[in-house]
Amino acid sequence: MQTQKLDVHEQPSDDVALADTAISRLRQLSMKLAMAEIDIEVFDTMQPLEDEWRALERDNLQSLHQSYDWCAAWVSAFQRPLAILKGTHAGQTDFILPVEIVKSRGLKTAKFIAADHSNINTGLFAESFAEAGRTIAPHEFAGRLQQALKGRADLLLLQNIPLEWRGRESPLAGLPMVQNQNHAYQLPFLPAFEDTLKQLNAKNRRKKFRVQSKRLEAAGGFEYLIPGTSEEQHSLLDIFFRLKSARFASLGLPDVFADRETQTFLHDLIDKRDDSRQYFGLQMHMLRLKGELEGKIAAISGISRKGDHIICQFGAIDEELVPDTSPGEFLYWQTISGLHGKGVALFDFGLGDQTYKRSWAPVETAHYDVVLPVSPFGVVAGAAHRIVTRGKAHIKARPKLYKFAQGIRARIG
Repeated sequence: MQTQKLDVHEQPSDDVALADTAISRLRQLSMKLAMAEIDIEVFDTMQPLEDEWRALERDNLQSLHQSYDWCAAWVSAFQRPLAILKGTHAGQTDFILPVEIVKSRGLKTAKFIAADHSNINTGLFAESFAEAGRTIAPHEFAGRLQQALKGRADLLLLQNIPLEWRGRESPLAGLPMVQNQNHAYQLPFLPAFEDTLKQLNAKNRRKKFRVQSKRLEAAGGFEYLIPGTSEEQHSLLDIFFRLKSARFASLGLPDVFADRETQTFLHDLIDKRDDSRQYFGLQMHMLRLKGELEGKIAAISGISRKGDHIICQFGAIDEELVPDTSPGEFLYWQTISGLHGKGVALFDFGLGDQTYKRSWAPVETAHYDVVLPVSPFGVVAGAAHRIVTRGKAHIKARPKLYKFAQGIRARIG
């Protein structure tokens, strides 16, 4: 008589799969119920939220641009009305969306604080809430936000949000969105600088560096510096403003750093620093020349840090000094190589498609804008934003058309 053998692995495997599915569904149902019960408060000042805000921002995956110090510097400089959204459930803070009200031509738009100078936005979410991802009921979430902002804003416009950031899906991903015309570019750090370079065309990159080094030495030499005092840092930022202003003028473009409020904001960031949590709002780096050009600054950049994430906020060069050395790119080499071994995992070149960014960054991240009307006026404004954004994306995706559009813009400017 033959004995039928039972595959002892098959049935338990199915049971485990069914159990996992049931648990997943329960978690989804739990989150949906939580959204139905969530309480959203609106705050017109930052101070009452400071402790909860700083607790949420400790999460490494929350953007630097939603950190308390970054937002406080902007609010102090611009003094715009705030409508900060705080979501709580069962006595726990689930999220904070740091929002200010920007008024233009009668339209009141709720935007991330400092959105005009942000390279990536995530909002601030408790880890449990963030991990829920798309299990959050999007229509209900949208309705709660609209209800909270009713009478305060016509449109909720949260820009430059990656749908997924470093393995975590954005809780905002289910809201009405349009893809932003700009992408961001990142360079992941590997344990050694040589390993990091291997992600790029390392041979060409090293060859270019050697050529640049020889040309700079022939011009009298150079030194890469990070000024150590606050006074030196502020002085270097003022030099950046002058160099960038000249650059914008030569291109016929408006100077986005010219207004007093923006300059005050950036100066304030220099003094926002906490070494215990690897945070600084803004740190200035420079390439200074020697020899006959002793003391002349060929290139400047400003970077920010939160945890293991570095963001390059801006850069400028003196176009009359050693132009054949590409001093801006050379400065990036110095900065990136110098950051290795210091707990950095990602160097972010920020928004905007530039040739030098593509040459350094093997990772390209698409960003999206939440476009959520709150009033009938907001419905019209939201539709206009979608049309304009898609139009810009269409142009930027076609190099010849983009170059033509830039030429027109420069002539008009």
